[in-house]
Amino acid sequence: MRIIAGKNRSLPLKTIPGRETRPTTDRIKETLFNIIQDEIPGCYFLDLFAGSGQIGLEAVSRGAAYVIFVEQEKKASACIEENIRFTKSGEDTKLYAADVASALRRMDGIYRFDVIFMDPPYGQGLEQEALRALASSTLLKEGALIIAEAQLDADFSWADALGFEVTRVKRYKTNEHVFLRRRERQK
Repeated sequence: MRIIAGKNRSLPLKTIPGRETRPTTDRIKETLFNIIQDEIPGCYFLDLFAGSGQIGLEAVSRGAAYVIFVEQEKKASACIEENIRFTKSGEDTKLYAADVASALRRMDGIYRFDVIFMDPPYGQGLEQEALRALASSTLLKEGALIIAEAQLDADFSWADALGFEVTRVKRYKTNEHVFLRRRERQK
């Protein structure tokens, strides 16, 4: 696993030993960043269920102004801290070693994000919990993009009731990225 592009291009990243996480492959990560490349420069980026931190660190390398990682698992948080130090990204990042719901509550009113990426464990409804928290917060800038990495054919029909619209789904062999934006409020 490595940084693909930008100022930290080709730097290798540590991964978490074991099978508790599913690191995004370089090919899928490259496809994702090709899709969102225009959103990254100067953005505030939130990496939820961050694992090793590779998605957020890729965003920093490609010009994100600031990245916040949220990861509650201790080994994963330690791995993120190591990767931040190795890539010398400490000034551009912050790690919340906490569960997503409490981290979002703590950040509300402090930060506003342009891009949010989440890669929760599959089949536990955590993406719905995160979107519910985001919908009732002030964390989203106008037009913010949310990307959820999910199992193939995951059902996001519930997102509409929370005020989000699925704008795109990119399917891969083993999973998919679901792109969402907050629906415009009627005036």
